[in-house]
Amino acid sequence: MVTDFLQLEGRRVLVFGVANRKSVAYHIGQVLTEAGIEVVYVVRSEERRQSVAKLLGDAAVFVCDVEHQDQIDRLAGELAEQYDQFQGVVHSIAFGDYSEGPKPFHETDRAQMLRAFDISCFSLVAIARVLKPLLAQDASVVTISISTTRMASENYGFMAPIKAALDSSLAFLAKSFSRFSQVRFNAVAPGLLKTSASAGIPGYVDSYLYAECATLRGRAIQTDEVASAVAFLLSPRSSGINAQRVVVDGGMEVNYFDQRLVEGFLRGDQGGETSD
Repeated sequence: MVTDFLQLEGRRVLVFGVANRKSVAYHIGQVLTEAGIEVVYVVRSEERRQSVAKLLGDAAVFVCDVEHQDQIDRLAGELAEQYDQFQGVVHSIAFGDYSEGPKPFHETDRAQMLRAFDISCFSLVAIARVLKPLLAQDASVVTISISTTRMASENYGFMAPIKAALDSSLAFLAKSFSRFSQVRFNAVAPGLLKTSASAGIPGYVDSYLYAECATLRGRAIQTDEVASAVAFLLSPRSSGINAQRVVVDGGMEVNYFDQRLVEGFLRGDQGGETSD
């Protein structure tokens, strides 16, 4: 069985970031539960805890808004009162304020970007620091990134550089923790997904449809596929993987010049024109 191969049964993992049924964190939790893991959840607010209660069943759910250090510290204390250790942590947290709509990157608001960095990137560092005493000696920490931070998608804007910082922080966290443990830090980096959070990004639907066409298989990445990659990185079977990004994009990054895409563009670009 898959659960026997991955050796996940009986482990305990802390999952941050469930908002609703479409959340990446929710799908991760479901896959881990099916594999025999005890999943403990952390959500942003008491209101969020109440709204996802039916989704998470009997699982323990804690509240912590990672934008506030005092809440992170409080969470660590609450967890220490109930659990001796965790074999894994999933950081599936991201926030970007797109209320002003897309605009050129050089016009990014300082406060807007710094807040997004704090919540989406620095929170991983803050969480790792306070949870250090609760992490098993060989624990695995997995965050959710994006498939590429080098593609200058105008509608995604300032979040790509923030995700790049998140990716870079993996190496520094892994190095820091290597001084006293074998805790690993990795990221699963998916292509475009259909989530409620992504729906708030201007123009996302068009980008999602293009990304689906650009995959080698011609089908969009499913959230469950991302969850399965996370489960692998949490397992002892991935013990040799540290400070890395596992890209889950259906081969999109090698297929931008697919003949179908090029021909489709040319047809659209020339529509309505008459030849000489």
